[in-house]
Formats: sequence, C-alpha cells, structure tokens
Amino acid sequence: MKPEHQDLVLQACGACSLCVGTKIQTLWSGYGEIVRLQLQGCERPSVVVKHVKFPQDAEHPGGWNTDRSHTRKVRSYQVETHWYQNYSTNQSCRTPACLAARSYGDEMLIVLEDLDVAGYDQRRTSVKDREIKACLSWLAHFHALFLGVEPDGLWPVGTYWHLETRPDELEAMDHPELKAAAGDIDKILNECRFKTIVHGDAKLANFCFSQSGWDVAAVDFQYVGGGCGMKDVVYFLGSCMEEKQCEKRVPGLLDYYFSELKQSVTKDVDFAALEMEWREMFVYAWTDFHRFLLGWMPGHWKINHYSKQLTKEVLRKLKL
Repeated sequence: MKPEHQDLVLQACGACSLCVGTKIQTLWSGYGEIVRLQLQGCERPSVVVKHVKFPQDAEHPGGWNTDRSHTRKVRSYQVETHWYQNYSTNQSCRTPACLAARSYGDEMLIVLEDLDVAGYDQRRTSVKDREIKACLSWLAHFHALFLGVEPDGLWPVGTYWHLETRPDELEAMDHPELKAAAGDIDKILNECRFKTIVHGDAKLANFCFSQSGWDVAAVDFQYVGGGCGMKDVVYFLGSCMEEKQCEKRVPGLLDYYFSELKQSVTKDVDFAALEMEWREMFVYAWTDFHRFLLGWMPGHWKINHYSKQLTKEVLRKLKL
C-alpha cells in the first residue's frame, strides 16, 4: 500500500500504525481489490478498504471489454464514493460507515467500517427462509427510507443492467420480440409513479449476515440510483432461488416484502396505490433483467423456465 494511502487511513481512524491483512476479493474485471487492514493505536481494530485501480487492459469474464464498459465502471465508482459520502441509512437497512474516500488519478480509495467487527461476519451462498426474509426486510426499509428522494449524484436510473447503459448487450440478444419490446419495458419501469432509490446490485453476495441470520447489512453501492423498488426485489430473489423455488415461493415472499414496506413507510403516501403499482411492475422488472442476461451471457443459469414465462406474460401485455 502506497504511503499516501496509508496516511489517509491512519488520519481517518486516528491510528498510529496499520498492517495489511487479508485480501477479501478482487474487484470485477481486475479493477482493484478489497482488503482488510489491521489498525493499532485507535478504537477500531480493523477497517475495510476498497482500492480501485483502473487497469490498462481489463479482463471481463464475459468478454465485454469496451470503452463503454470501462466508462460505466469508472462512473460506478464515482457514484459509490458519492453515495458513501452524502447518503446515510439506519439500523433497519444497515450499511458500513464511510470513514474516508479520496481519488488519486487513476486510483480511488474508500475506507469503510469493518462489518465483521460490527457483528455482520457471516456470508451465505445458500439461504434459509429467515435469511431471505432478513434481506427482503432490509430492502423494504431501504426503499421506504428513500421513497420519493431524488438520486442526486447517483445514477438517474439505478441497477447495473439498465438498458441505456447496455446497448451492446441488447444488440447481441437473440430474441427479436423481446429486443423490440425492450424500450417499452424500460419506459414502463422508468415512468412508474412511485420511485425510490434502489441498491442496484442487491444479490445475495452483497449481504453480510449476523450469526443468527436475522440481521443483515449491505455493501457494494456502485449502481445505486433512482427507480422502482421491484428491481432490487426481483434481482435478489433470482440470486438465491432456482426456478422451482421461485414458482413456489415468490408470491408469499412478495407479500412479506410489502408487509415490511408498509410498516416502514413513514411518509404521507397512498400505500395501497404504491403496492398495486409495484406488484404490476414485478413482471416488468423481472423481464428487464432477463433481457439483460440474454444478451450478456445467454447460457446463464438464471435463464430458466420461470423467467421465460414471466417474459411471455409481459410480451402478451404489451400486445394488448
């Protein structure tokens, strides 16, 4: 770690020294890494640092190494930095505190609270019912908190698969009917009456769990922005359940999400109208992500019978 990077961490935490600990993960397409730093001489035993370094030659696992892809990633880290510096949540939708953030030319550093120390030290690759509900509760409280809030400094339209940012994937898609309808689906989602700020990448891997599994915190806010809350919900459910589970469990889990949303909305909102609209948006949001996958990685495991059925339903609606 460069001396100026160390100085930023030491000053932000009031520490006298630090030691680079474990590498938590490499960032997507080789754009840097996330590491844990051990601290001495301060109250915090450790912090997590997201160290972004724009590569000369990015290695995308899907082969999407384009100038547009690079520009989108650079913007995503700028958005994430702005998010951590200018927005805050509460205990019901916990996120790590940002202790410092700075840009150094083609490098960026975000110094974050270590959620492991805060009690969110569990990661899951598969989940039980209580853990699914904990994540849906997090999303409901997050969406309620930012209901009607303008996404200043964030993506105008959140989610990493937003159509306007993915023209190459749309062009590559081998589904003429859905390709033709993609713009209409995007417009329907963007013009919904009730908008919030969406996490934008609310997959299971971006949630950190407590030992019990009842409490969660979320990380990775590169694609946070405006939109319909259903985008986060469908992406999360699709990240942790296979098609037969979706067919069986989605209705009940949607009911749970809306019950949590209703309890957490404190603004003067016609909740019945909100719930009616977002339930209608569910199939459009799921189809919108399905559209992205078909162009980005047509062999992806999430392209299944359940997704195809919802897409057929949306295409029928658009013909009416």
